[in-house]
Formats: sequence, C-alpha cells, structure tokens
Amino acid sequence: MKITALAGGVGASKLLDGVSRILPPEDLTVIVNTGDDIEMFGLYISPDIDIVTYTLAGLVNPATGWGLTSDTFHCLDLLLRYNESERWFNLGDRDLATHIYRTQQLRAGKPLSAVAEQVCKTLGVATQILPMTDTHTPTTILTDEGPLHFQEYLVRRGAEPKITGIRFENIAQAQPAPGVAEAILEADAVLLCPSNPLISIGPILAVPGMRQLLQETAAKIIAVSPIVGGASLKGPSDRMLAQLGMEVSATQVAKLYADFLDVFILDQQDSREQPAIKQLDLQVVLANTVMRDLESKMALAQTVLTALA
Repeated sequence: MKITALAGGVGASKLLDGVSRILPPEDLTVIVNTGDDIEMFGLYISPDIDIVTYTLAGLVNPATGWGLTSDTFHCLDLLLRYNESERWFNLGDRDLATHIYRTQQLRAGKPLSAVAEQVCKTLGVATQILPMTDTHTPTTILTDEGPLHFQEYLVRRGAEPKITGIRFENIAQAQPAPGVAEAILEADAVLLCPSNPLISIGPILAVPGMRQLLQETAAKIIAVSPIVGGASLKGPSDRMLAQLGMEVSATQVAKLYADFLDVFILDQQDSREQPAIKQLDLQVVLANTVMRDLESKMALAQTVLTALA
C-alpha cells in the first residue's frame, strides 16, 4: 500500500515513525508544512521538514521531538554573545550543518524540494519527503499585539498573544512542489497526521490546487484527530481554535477536512462525538491516539493501516 501523508512537525513525526516501521519506507511519501519556515542568523530554517527527516533517519532528539539527539549548542552560545541577542530559538551545532547546506543550495538556485531530497539521501531516509511548495510562504499570526511570524508567536512568545487571524504570505503565487500532485493522485491512501489543523495542515491545504487534488484522488483519505478530550496534545491548537471562534473539539477538526475526508480516527475518550462526526458522512474509528512510546506509535499506525485496508 502506497501512502501519502500530510504532516506538520512533532505530532506528525510520531505517527510517521510508527507507520515507517510497518510499511516499507519507500511506500510512504510525506508532504510537509513549510509555513513554519523562517530565516535566522542568515540561514533558511525549515523546522517541520527537519523534524520529519531527522525522525525517519533515527536521529531526532527523543526528549524534545526536534533537533538532533545529543547535540550541543556551542556555536549558538558564542553567536548570541556577539549579537547580544535574546535566546529564543535553539539551533544545535550539528543541526546547523543542515541549515547551512540548505541555505547554500537555495542561494545557488536550487528549489527547496531538491534540497530536501538530497538531505534525505545523505541521511539515509528512503521515504520521499516533499515540501508543500517551493515558494516561501511563511505563516503570519495576526494578534491583538500586531502580526507575528508563527515562530515568534509560538516559540518566542509562548503562544500568549490573542489570535485574531492567520495569514499565509505569498500563498496565491504558490503551487504544489514537484511530485506533490502525483503523490496524492497516485497514492492508495492519504493520511492527515494529528497536526495543528490551522497552522500545520492549514498551510498545506491553502496551497492553490491542493484541496482539489484531495477531492479528485481515488485514494482513501483518513485523518487522526489532534484534539483529545477538548484539548491539544501538543501545541496551541486548542487555544487557536477557541480564539478564532471555533469549537475546541475533534468534531471541529473533522469539519475542517470534511470536503475531502473519508475516515476520521477519534480518540476513545471522545466517543460521544462519534454521532456528530458520522453526520458529516464520515466513517469513524475509535482508538487510543495518544502516542507516549514506540509501542503506542506503532499501535496507532496499525489502526490507521487497518482502517485503510
């Protein structure tokens, strides 16, 4: 079975880790959010691409879910002394090598998708990892304090400012990266990972033509809820939904995907929402969606694959 996944960062990478241990890795393609991308210290950073790549390479820091295991921060320590800058975004010494290489290649004229492919080859990742687009489309969070880049809102400010809107810069000029359309149209199944529906999956769906591809594909499309018990497992999904006037529930997430979705995986503790989601003409599968260890990652991955069979 060939599966194409739509993914954000940490939450998605946990499920993808489980899936990649069951499926042959070459049968999995991952389309990754690049709305989180940001330039820092003159380097182009692609946080979600790196999290997914490092995870599937077996290199990710298990304590944080991002960065490289056992990495050090000597370069950043000294750099911030020179700049006398606030420390709010950590870049490890070995992690910096990826950002330096990416920046060099982008400045030489290579598209982000080609750079991502080369990084995968170098790190021994057999799964194809595609950026949603080669166009730089940073996510801007509109707040009561003014617009903020998503990383400033989430990391620097701890998601404290109240949200009034979300804007995907340059999105009208964007198009799916090479290979994205084929990955969706030729897949046996499409998986929406349990990522923030507004700022992880949302930017992917905002790329012109992306929703149409999902509506047109013959593949079975399944989503795993990132909302459990009325709260997000990680990140500010619940806060963002509430501040934008939406219900904080798995049902609300299902509504955001209902125009192309076939199956929705709902956490067992939210079983009371099953009738409302079924009213959206969706099949509902109950499961334990909380991934605390490798066993639970693989169990959820197996639930996904069984539902797609």
